[in-house]
Amino acid sequence: MSSVGLLYVGAVLFVNGLMLIGLVPGKSAGILNFFVGGMQVLFPTVIILQADNNLPAIFAAAGLYLFGFTYLYVGILQFTGITGEGLGWFSLFVAACAVVIGILQFTMINDPVFGVIWFVWAILWFMFFLLLGLGKKSLTHATGWFTILISQPTATIPAFFLLVGKYETNAALAVLLAVLAVIALAAALFLGRNAVRTRDAAEAPGILQTV
Repeated sequence: MSSVGLLYVGAVLFVNGLMLIGLVPGKSAGILNFFVGGMQVLFPTVIILQADNNLPAIFAAAGLYLFGFTYLYVGILQFTGITGEGLGWFSLFVAACAVVIGILQFTMINDPVFGVIWFVWAILWFMFFLLLGLGKKSLTHATGWFTILISQPTATIPAFFLLVGKYETNAALAVLLAVLAVIALAAALFLGRNAVRTRDAAEAPGILQTV
């Protein structure tokens, strides 16, 4: 069941990234956030109710709420116009939890691939914190591009492998994923910096005319 939810996490991350770079309107993206956020709250609740005190199952389900609440929060913000500082600080909490879960994936669960995936999510949610919690608007496009670039390798692709019973995890795959994540982050920062420069160049004539 969590694998099904992970599949749609890839979709909502992709759309939210497009929203951040200005290609998808906020309310249009907000609808998908409600759908996926609702799924990411319903699924772990069902898993926990059926877990019969199975701690590994409960642990796996608990992390899903971090995403479910995030997406529902995004949907609410897009339709109400409420400012995003609260979501930004919640994202810091999500990032910290993602680091802990990532460490546990390496040390207790012996799944280095998802260990890396959780660390990548920690970086992404920390960028959400910088953007929304601290108001670092210059990171908008960089955050959007990083969201787009990591949406498929960390969610959709592993979800498909899990759903067809072909998922594998080992150190080599984890290193490969980590390298791809570093490249994605570098590319996102580069694209974000270019977007800021383009915006500043477009605004320059108006500033000069005003002066």
